[in-house]
Amino acid sequence: MAKRKSKFREYAEAIVIALIIAFFIRTFVIQAYKIPSGSMKPTLLVGDHILVNKFLYGIKVPHFRNTIFPINEPQRGDVVVFIYPEDRSKDFIKRVIAVSGDTVEIRNKKIYLNGKLYKDGKGVYVDSFILPGSLQPRDNFGPVTVPPSSLFVMGDNRDQSYDSRFWGFVDLKDVLGKAIVIYWSWDRENRGVRWDRLGDLLH
Repeated sequence: MAKRKSKFREYAEAIVIALIIAFFIRTFVIQAYKIPSGSMKPTLLVGDHILVNKFLYGIKVPHFRNTIFPINEPQRGDVVVFIYPEDRSKDFIKRVIAVSGDTVEIRNKKIYLNGKLYKDGKGVYVDSFILPGSLQPRDNFGPVTVPPSSLFVMGDNRDQSYDSRFWGFVDLKDVLGKAIVIYWSWDRENRGVRWDRLGDLLH
């Protein structure tokens, strides 16, 4: 009987330790996300499953979002996951276009950063029609200067992305991590795995 209890205790301790490690990894190191919309096409498609490096930008205190061990800050071009400012129960994923101190302007779909044409090579435009800034900020926006500890982000599917052009800046405290790789991709329409996307690194 004593041996059985000892064995049971060993298993219980192993399970508890495994759960603690899994919780630590998910909270501070790596977390998986599923892409629900097409705002980042063609970089990310609906049904892509990605891993996000939460450690790269420093260790944050859960809930309070304060960084206790700063490491790096998001850079232009990073694909980041963050808490959506207009509904904090949701996480969004976009590409960093500008960081603190940068001045951003969009003229007829072209992005200007600090007065110079910015070509990130990732933006895709599917609508040839140009909307005036007086109607909405999709194609003509700014100029605005990114405030301290903030980011200006946009989806790669520039004509079909709800991003900083519409709702403003992302607070660095709300950045959850950097998207690093697609580990699974399911095409819901064709009911099949997109094998060619598995393992794709995100830049």
